[in-house]
Amino acid sequence: MLLLVGLIAVALVFDFMNGRNDAANSIATIVSTRVLSPRYAVAWAAFFNFIAFLIFGLHVANTIGTGIVSASTINDQVIFGALIGAIGWQIVTSYFGIPSSSSHALIGGLVGAGVAHGGVGVIVWAGLGKTISAIVISPTIGLLLALLLVLIVSWSFLRVAPARADGIFRRVQFVSASLLSLGHGGNDAQKTMGIITALLFAHGALTGAFHVPFWVVLSCNGAMALGTLLGGWKIVRTMGSRITRLTPMQGVCAETAGAITLFLATYLGIPVSTTHTITGAIVGVGAARRASAVRWNVAQRIVIAWVITMPAAGIMGALAYYAFAAFH
Repeated sequence: MLLLVGLIAVALVFDFMNGRNDAANSIATIVSTRVLSPRYAVAWAAFFNFIAFLIFGLHVANTIGTGIVSASTINDQVIFGALIGAIGWQIVTSYFGIPSSSSHALIGGLVGAGVAHGGVGVIVWAGLGKTISAIVISPTIGLLLALLLVLIVSWSFLRVAPARADGIFRRVQFVSASLLSLGHGGNDAQKTMGIITALLFAHGALTGAFHVPFWVVLSCNGAMALGTLLGGWKIVRTMGSRITRLTPMQGVCAETAGAITLFLATYLGIPVSTTHTITGAIVGVGAARRASAVRWNVAQRIVIAWVITMPAAGIMGALAYYAFAAFH
């Protein structure tokens, strides 16, 4: 029982770090457009992160709990390896201010630890394939939607005075930032819910069909909201201004495109990266102005971090699995 409680605590630490690192994704644009100061923006995002469970179902939690590695593979060592692999990679990327994906770090850690336990046969290829394809699809959809929204909005406000349009979009950005924070809380918190629930089933604390207890839902959303409240400013600066400078109108378009993508993925039960999605959207609004408006060297560094996240977290997860098994 003590081990179970300890592993749940580690899972909630991961969720806290997820909120802390990914706070940048949901507030970067509203901060970079100077609509809100960082202090108020993180509080705003934390609130909507927390209430996300009221809006969405738990399809993503089901995918994480049963659709990445075989449910029969899940045990204490596998969960420990998955969490340590994900947390280790988050610490590395957070230290260097690189917006990598907490989501894919967790999935990489889970696959690495699962394979270390039972070989490649434990992988549920349909679920993993869907998740890997989303690495490319989610930022692409975010980019294209943002590009389309910028074109539509620019044409619609062609005859409106710039100062008046700017004032309108500063108000509208409160709504778009809220939607993005809801999407972040709805998709990302469910990944930890899936991990904790799978662990409870492995310990026999839950039986029957896979279902997430309400206390797990509350604790995961709460841990993420608290992490968001203490979000890291280095990553906010990278996401919000170093990729491209944003106006309030562009901020609204990027956040709305990101939110639509996250809502769709959560509805379909696909664990996607908020980081990937909003980065694609920010690149989209920058490219709509002109290609040179995007700082491609920064975007390239972020993409490289995406590519190596799952393998790096997987290796860390496997090493953590072996270390746990050796001492347990």
